[in-house]
Amino acid sequence: MGSITLQKVSKVFGEAKVIPSIDLEIKDGEFVVFVGPSGCGKSTLLRLIAGLEDVSGGKIVIDGKDATESAPSERRLAMVFQSYALYPHMSVRSNIAFPLKMAGMPKPEIDKKVADAARVLNLTDYLDRKPRALSGGQRQRVAIGRAIVRQPSAFLFDEPLSNLDAALRVNMRLEISELHQQLKTTMIYVTHDQVEAMTMADKIVVLNRGNIEQVGSPLELYSRPRNLFVAGFIGSPKMNFVTGQNAAAQGAHTIGVRPEHMQLSMQSGDWKGKVIVAEHLGSDTFLHVDVEGIGQMTARGDGNFPAKAGDTVYMTADKTRIHKFGQDGLAI
Repeated sequence: MGSITLQKVSKVFGEAKVIPSIDLEIKDGEFVVFVGPSGCGKSTLLRLIAGLEDVSGGKIVIDGKDATESAPSERRLAMVFQSYALYPHMSVRSNIAFPLKMAGMPKPEIDKKVADAARVLNLTDYLDRKPRALSGGQRQRVAIGRAIVRQPSAFLFDEPLSNLDAALRVNMRLEISELHQQLKTTMIYVTHDQVEAMTMADKIVVLNRGNIEQVGSPLELYSRPRNLFVAGFIGSPKMNFVTGQNAAAQGAHTIGVRPEHMQLSMQSGDWKGKVIVAEHLGSDTFLHVDVEGIGQMTARGDGNFPAKAGDTVYMTADKTRIHKFGQDGLAI
């Protein structure tokens, strides 16, 4: 079992309320991603769950038991950090086995658990190497292996891929997702990268200044953001926002249109503008356009769309994909 419930959990550092008050339910076996901008409280929240920080108020319940005052070692949670925190003088085998050795587990049992974890993580051929002989992705897998052998109720990942290059990040994203499918253990994953959140999560928790803005599946947050903050944070490139007469005509204070929901033309359309920057990525073209009476907008077109900087283009929003927001910033 790996259910985790937060009841009115808060955290105060001096005068600063980092987490005012949070209620959240994480079900057994879910892959939950905490996402938000730097300083939004996502890592602090993870550390509160792990027991590495004391809560200022509220209750943390793990598997039906109040764990608010429990030591980290009593919570049966395994944490994987941004830094791999491996022992450089030990082999991969010894690094993975270390927590079991400290727990006094018999050697035959340790050897079996290490072999099982290595097989799951494709580390069998590297067990006798030292960390310095491994790539960044392999080192991160060793850190995950050290967590797996403890058979925790839940895994807590604190931005584990931010030290890796772009290609390795994509590979590790896939590997962690596959690992979750194999182990079926609860995973809580902290990232500021909303692409990671969208591709990995069963459920995303969007945080802003210590508050939960919205909880839902990736497609829910993409299709039905509950406010301007979520709408602007989820999606890459970010949603375009329009105020003034264009929005008022739609019965809203602000309307939002995603770049991929705009039709591009060199001849005609609802909004006319001048291309500031054209990004040709092969499969897609992203145009950053200065639109008359609105300002800068981004549109996504076909990879072969011929526009370049300085060209005049026309954009038409898909009327069925326009998001409307009131003056309070909430979705209408």
